[in-house]
Amino acid sequence: MTRRAIAHLAVAGVLSSALPARASQAQVKTGSPSEDRPMPASSSSFVYVGARTTRERNARGDGLNVYRMDNATGRWAHLQLLGDLVNPSFLAFDRSQRFLYTVHGDLSDITAMAIDPAAGTLRVINRQSTEGKNPVHLAVDPTNRFVVVANHITSTLALLPRHDDGSLGAVIDLVKLEGKNGPHRVEQPFAKPHQVEFDPSGRFIVVPDKGLDLVFTYRIDAEKGKLVQAGKPAQAREGAGPRHVAFHPARQLAYVVNELDSTVTAYRFDPADGALQPFQVLSVVPDAFTGNSRAAEIAVSADGRFVYASNRGNDGIATFAIDPATGRLSPATWTPSGGKTPRFFALGPSDAFLFAANEDSDTVIAFRRDAANGGLSATSEVVRVGSPVCILFRMA
Repeated sequence: MTRRAIAHLAVAGVLSSALPARASQAQVKTGSPSEDRPMPASSSSFVYVGARTTRERNARGDGLNVYRMDNATGRWAHLQLLGDLVNPSFLAFDRSQRFLYTVHGDLSDITAMAIDPAAGTLRVINRQSTEGKNPVHLAVDPTNRFVVVANHITSTLALLPRHDDGSLGAVIDLVKLEGKNGPHRVEQPFAKPHQVEFDPSGRFIVVPDKGLDLVFTYRIDAEKGKLVQAGKPAQAREGAGPRHVAFHPARQLAYVVNELDSTVTAYRFDPADGALQPFQVLSVVPDAFTGNSRAAEIAVSADGRFVYASNRGNDGIATFAIDPATGRLSPATWTPSGGKTPRFFALGPSDAFLFAANEDSDTVIAFRRDAANGGLSATSEVVRVGSPVCILFRMA
């Protein structure tokens, strides 16, 4: 569930409790001829794409876009644009997948939306402050009672209550992350939590911190409505800049992509106390690459056999095989992302496709995935969308 698991208006006006009339209508975009063909619901999925929209980010996105995807071909058809959402940069479903939530990058807000179960379209319910700057990630807890948000620039984690109607209450707990800053003078001036990811059991929240070179573990005290740190954080290599984590679906393993040195670290995860113990570090760029690059996203295939990681600068997707006995990763193979700056990618339903969101070339590129060797091959499916930075799938 945790993996499957963008319009530049003033904040006060754009995130209203009711969706404006012009944004409530499906606005179909121009694309490949196949985009307007109807698809049988039983063989399709709904796709939700967040994007950057603001001039400060040199963005070309227009809001939050909704598509229907043919699961067999990977072809997308546009359904709806919510053009009044500023920088809907990361998305998450509630545990029932009846509601969708987005944080607004560079701002201080989170928006709750209801999903039409048949049409897949969205309706804004309400918004709340995250009481921090630049919320970059969010997650809903297994009980469906709480939403956790990482406020990247103000070094905090926020806890908000989630109600049965999908709406969000005001922040009930705000925790500041602390530690020794990393050595990078520009990128590591203070704590920068970049993700809040529940482990497969749902008991712990793993928080990679780019500013402190640490990976924290927290849990929720549901009775008190508090976030509680669980033990000592795991230390990353100096200057690594931990960004995102992905868990193995069946074993006690976690893989963290480090943004600043473009590496991935393999950890053993203790389900009893949430502790992480590193046992391998590998580069996610080719050994002959000498340019500037920043690692971005990471995912583990549903069969637990492969790890994928993206790089911006190198502009590629690295593929690692997981040793079934040890959990160690093989040296990577690399596939060009088909565009510039793959800030995000996602494995589609059944892992048949990988979709690379190339933020600076305004495309989502579909790659067919070889289940036997994990290899990626580009298809002819290209979705034109401005500054895409997040993709979620929901079966239709």
